[in-house]
Amino acid sequence: MKLFKDYLLGKITLKNRIVMAPMTRSRAEENIPNDLMATYYGQRATAGLIITEGTSPSPNGLGYPRIPGIFSEGQTVGWKKITDAVHDKGGKIFLQLMHTGRVSHPLNMDKDAKVLAPSAITLSGEMYTDQKGMQPYPEPEVMTLEDIEQARQEYVIAAKNAIKAGFDGVELHGANGYLMDQFFNPCTNRRTDDYGGSVENRNRFLVEVAQSVTDAIGKEKVGIRLSPYGAFNDMTVFDQIDFAYESLAKALGEVGLTYIHIVDHQAMGAPEVPESIKVKIQQAFGGDIIRSGGFESAEQAEKVLESGQGQLVAFGRPFIANPDLVEKLQNGEALKAPDFDTFYTPGSKGYTDY
Repeated sequence: MKLFKDYLLGKITLKNRIVMAPMTRSRAEENIPNDLMATYYGQRATAGLIITEGTSPSPNGLGYPRIPGIFSEGQTVGWKKITDAVHDKGGKIFLQLMHTGRVSHPLNMDKDAKVLAPSAITLSGEMYTDQKGMQPYPEPEVMTLEDIEQARQEYVIAAKNAIKAGFDGVELHGANGYLMDQFFNPCTNRRTDDYGGSVENRNRFLVEVAQSVTDAIGKEKVGIRLSPYGAFNDMTVFDQIDFAYESLAKALGEVGLTYIHIVDHQAMGAPEVPESIKVKIQQAFGGDIIRSGGFESAEQAEKVLESGQGQLVAFGRPFIANPDLVEKLQNGEALKAPDFDTFYTPGSKGYTDY
């Protein structure tokens, strides 16, 4: 099967085409990666490529409790333990850079940090905090042009820190209603300057960050995750959505990113994502595609590879309870079910004890 054969992604050779998808697990202590996380990722290093949990490039992007950052020396040193653990077992690992934007709460951030977004549109619902449990989302501050420039620079510094920490590359999180997606989608972007209004303007922040990060660490070390038709964090389908994604994919192809990671959460109850938009993104981009969403068997993944719909296939939740997922897929073994109650809790239970 193609799934278990090696693949050249950019300039790195993956030992198979199975990707461990990024999954928030909330085990960082004071936002610093630790030994427990090194054990977790090391256990799963048989994947061709691991993409880490969302990691903030900025104090302003630490939206959730106990998520890691990559903007301080201590965080960079902490991540080095994890890349060493993966590389010692022959694996490859990209760091996902996730600025949460308005999907945040001050109790989950440093006292000097700010909840920022393209526009002052408050997310519905509540955010969990360790201190006070569920709390309403605050109204975000509108990003000034200076804030936008600072955020771009933070992505660049974070990417450089990632390489310093031993990562093989970084994935920009342009999906699921976080900061990049907030610029892209008009339901969260009501700006009237160069970063709002037209499709080109709403794409601008994503493309500028992608260009700056590739200039800093090399285009072969940078991918991006997109979630067309996604509804997570109040995202909505909008007029010209297909054209917007095609335009963005074309621009990212011109930047020269090594892959686009297309996520489809239909299997988790999200709205249907038409196959047509995935094809349009792939054709406009012209580079490697990672397909993600609902994959639980080698046969499902192989169909994607054989049809040319993607070059790599990402598995998410199956990796939680099956650190030996690659071996189980090869042997056709039954997969264990994860413990949903421990997805985001502190400690080793439901994390490294499967």
